[in-house]
Amino acid sequence: MRVRKKPWAASYIQEHQEYIVLEPKNYLGKWQSRFAQEQPLHVEIGTGKGQFIIEMARQHPEVNFIGIELQESVIATALRTFLEKPTPNLQFVLTDGGDVDEFFNQHEIEKIYLNFSDPWPKSRHAKRRLTSPGFLKSYQAVLQEDGSIEFKTDNRGLFEYSLISFNNYGMNYEYVSLDLHNSPEAITNVETEYEQKFSPKGPIYKLVAKFSSK
Repeated sequence: MRVRKKPWAASYIQEHQEYIVLEPKNYLGKWQSRFAQEQPLHVEIGTGKGQFIIEMARQHPEVNFIGIELQESVIATALRTFLEKPTPNLQFVLTDGGDVDEFFNQHEIEKIYLNFSDPWPKSRHAKRRLTSPGFLKSYQAVLQEDGSIEFKTDNRGLFEYSLISFNNYGMNYEYVSLDLHNSPEAITNVETEYEQKFSPKGPIYKLVAKFSSK
């Protein structure tokens, strides 16, 4: 999806670097220094305009959250929304989330969220899907031994691909829903902007999985 460039985004980000990291490799092994106190670390890859990660941070002050987004104009919008009512347990990172094993230490993260990732529907682009084996290898390196991945999508093809990908990688499923919004978990579900807009058009799929501890 093409994103319209916001002329104010770059300067806004520069003015608020206490809440956004531009060189994540500088924080390898030092991410807790970005927060008021050391707490379990949860990371969303592809945070978009921030609705999900901001609300999660507000609901869970006992967790430190990081929202990763590649597009400058999009993350600037998330940052601006967050600064309307900031909390000390959320940081943003402007970078490609596919490289998490390059700027997080091994077993540093408790949970990774993948929300409505690009489905890359063409078979030749399968390696670009954030649930493909190459990405799973990166996630496994940075997740704690009992850490988990939470994945939501409205794309049935991507969901089916992800189920197979996780299974083939030897992961264990903790939760699978073919219609999240009509399940008991809907009560506590925190929506993304995309989810809020498109859920009336069809079911939302969700899975939670962990890597095998063998």
